[in-house]
Amino acid sequence: MPATIPSSGDYVLARVRLPEILIDGTMKLPSVAGFANADIHVASGRIASISTAGTSPAPGDIVRVDMRDGIALPRFVDVHTHLDKGHIWARSPNPDGTFLGARTSVAADREAHWTAADVTKRMDFALRSAFAHGTGAIRTHIDSIFNQTAISWPVFAEMRETWKGRVAMQASALFPVEWAIDDEPQFRSIVATVAQHGGIIGGLTFMGEPPTVKLERALDRVLQAADAHGLDLDFHVDESDSEHARTLELIALAALRTKFKGRIVAGHCCSLSLQNDVDRARVIERLGEARLAVVSLPMCNMHLQDRTKGRTPRWRGVAPLHELDAAGIPVLVASDNTRDPFYAYGDLDMLEVYREATRILQLDHTERPWPRLLSVAPAEIMRLDGGGNIRTGMSADLVLTSARTWNEMLARPQTDRTVLVAGCAIDGTLPDYRELD
Repeated sequence: MPATIPSSGDYVLARVRLPEILIDGTMKLPSVAGFANADIHVASGRIASISTAGTSPAPGDIVRVDMRDGIALPRFVDVHTHLDKGHIWARSPNPDGTFLGARTSVAADREAHWTAADVTKRMDFALRSAFAHGTGAIRTHIDSIFNQTAISWPVFAEMRETWKGRVAMQASALFPVEWAIDDEPQFRSIVATVAQHGGIIGGLTFMGEPPTVKLERALDRVLQAADAHGLDLDFHVDESDSEHARTLELIALAALRTKFKGRIVAGHCCSLSLQNDVDRARVIERLGEARLAVVSLPMCNMHLQDRTKGRTPRWRGVAPLHELDAAGIPVLVASDNTRDPFYAYGDLDMLEVYREATRILQLDHTERPWPRLLSVAPAEIMRLDGGGNIRTGMSADLVLTSARTWNEMLARPQTDRTVLVAGCAIDGTLPDYRELD
């Protein structure tokens, strides 16, 4: 723990370093090497003021907590998770580590175990983990397949209410997009359920097959349904190494064709990295025209993609974030699956995600503002009030670390971090896996 936080709720975090890119843009503080050296006055659970280090109230007037130049971050925003699938690995592991093996294991587990009580228990465990690590907002995809829709969405609604004030929650329906053509009653039921719960319409596009007229029609119907209900969209797209997986461009063209007014997020987009330079540039241009955002899931996709028994993987399985970002496309990273057949590891720790994304996607040695991926960038896409940055007047929701530089931050897992919610340090004890036995 970097420091002991007074329970009074009225104190100064002295000599704290704030990443300039994560501070409200209207705040002007002197900065060195991208960090502002500041004092943060916390009063009644909110940030009363942020001033240059050494200019806050004198020690005799208020308790001062010396942060010794440790970095403070806003609480994290995790834009792509699967809380309904999480923590089933012990009972349903992936038999061979492949994508097909994961889908088969999840389908069998869902059929056998996913009652409301089971989903509630695992979702609560996952949220307690994310909360302890410092997450303040999370979006989960929910398997919305046949009877599961009626089970999992009410559980989500209950959890959203239970966690209000601690973790803001959003949900997106996950189902095969071709259902918009092949099973219209099922599709209409999903849309009605999502609209009832104020969710997001998602969908899984074809994983490797060449684009078809049928897919174009299905995408049009999905976008039109979302538009009619004023809902945003969040797809699973081209999560494969197939050279034929080109549905990302089709989504952009459908958005332009239907004049979709909401926000669209495309998750995974792995195969875009494998396209030739001409095709990739064309697709990226279409994404800009259609105002799509792309979220890469670096840990899960590097683990899952290009897996062949007995052969070392040849590529990293991630979307081309550098090229997308350079073209002005909003880009994001997130946790994705945790301890399920798709990804056997992870703990919904966005600091771990950013640390591994830096390695996998080579986010270092660049002037791009990549730390925005921790909170600001996903907060904008999720339409969260406050924008995921640090500013005067906000609730004192912060993650305090001992690290003084980004190198120190990313070299260690920061297990001694302190998470503040409304100015109070939370109990950072992680839930015990034995609870899930």
